[in-house]
Amino acid sequence: MLFACASATRAEPTEPQPAVASVIVSSGFVFERAPFASAHASTIVETREGMLAAWFGGTQEGHPDVSIWTARHDGTRWLPPVLVAEGRQPDGGRFPCWNPVLFQPSSGPLLLFYKVGPSPRDWWGLVRTSADQGRTWSEAGRLPDGILGPIRAKPVELPGGVLLAGSSTEHAGWVVHMERATLGEGSAPSDWSKSGPLNVPKAFEAIQPTILEHSPTRLQILCRSRQRVVTEAWSEDAGHTWSAMTATALPNPSAGIDALRLADGRFLLAYNPTPSGRSRLEVALSRDGRSWRSAVVLEDAAGEYSYPALVQSRDGRVHVTYTWRRERIKHVVLDPGRID
Repeated sequence: MLFACASATRAEPTEPQPAVASVIVSSGFVFERAPFASAHASTIVETREGMLAAWFGGTQEGHPDVSIWTARHDGTRWLPPVLVAEGRQPDGGRFPCWNPVLFQPSSGPLLLFYKVGPSPRDWWGLVRTSADQGRTWSEAGRLPDGILGPIRAKPVELPGGVLLAGSSTEHAGWVVHMERATLGEGSAPSDWSKSGPLNVPKAFEAIQPTILEHSPTRLQILCRSRQRVVTEAWSEDAGHTWSAMTATALPNPSAGIDALRLADGRFLLAYNPTPSGRSRLEVALSRDGRSWRSAVVLEDAAGEYSYPALVQSRDGRVHVTYTWRRERIKHVVLDPGRID
């Protein structure tokens, strides 16, 4: 197989402030060369053996050859990408794969959720499990009808072995809903259920919610919207019911976001902080999930830098992966203790 060489054109680095520079521990690419021309929508997780990233890659987004790829970090470097899922159908046809989501529950196998279908309006959800930290995977299991799994951002594990996933649909306007399942000790989640819609498209067209845990019962979602702003909703009963969706003060050009509660109780949000364009990408900090301020600028140059994913590893550092010009996946490690 021929390997597509990434463009030699590089983003011109911005001049960081000293305090910001100290927050960034390392920055580099998950791969330099790969057997696909385009990459997008990464996800990252920490396994017992280190970091694992996944994304979809192929000719271009929506092309039938787009598949799910993973790469493992061996503690020193990223190993070459590995193909783990395709959209081949029993009748010989093939559909593109979309939006992988990696998640490691407190017990049980590593989970890989993803979508297959001709478009986000017509895709369906699948899940694979791994008992060896992502080296090998089970056969794909299709999720129940009407269930898509976590649509773009990672789910959360609630007390009692409950998986709560932010999901959304696009076939009748952009509509957010939540999905809930029971985690299994050695199997994929089961007993799926879903909420009703959490937004009215006439007010906000929203998708791809990311979940912040303020307490075991108090939850917040932040969503991408077509109204050029990040939207939010709140739950006081562990995600069973939700407040009306409202706008935050955060601008966003209708691009993917991800959020994270740090071990010290603060919150991080990775997003494009402009009403249009995806050339600026940053991480914002909040102590309450309502008031946010810029903490780290990841990119601010010509090109697309988008669809970030966040995870905090056991050593306290925060790992961010994101799309770099639709060509590669970039990996940045942050020290949140240095964020004032």
